[in-house]
Amino acid sequence: MGMMRRQLKIAPVLAGVGRLTFPGFCGDVDYEISGPLNGLRPGGPALRGLFRTTPEDALVIFGAIRANLLLEDGRACRVTMLGHTAGAGVAYFEICR
Repeated sequence: MGMMRRQLKIAPVLAGVGRLTFPGFCGDVDYEISGPLNGLRPGGPALRGLFRTTPEDALVIFGAIRANLLLEDGRACRVTMLGHTAGAGVAYFEICR
């Protein structure tokens, strides 16, 4: 009997330049969000993403814990920071409803 291969679903990536704001910070960041924003449901799974910016800003952004992100297409999201890569310009976040 042969083995069935499972098709892996690859989540779409939404990428662009957005405006990130939180107390003491307002600036543009490159973002990548894994998964469709219209698929977010209250109590459902969160979407994960990352910001690319300067190493200094990545550290400041991670310290904010929560922030508002205005996407390139005009949609607004509330994000919660998850981590950052020390010395690199990357901070990780999730979006929940």
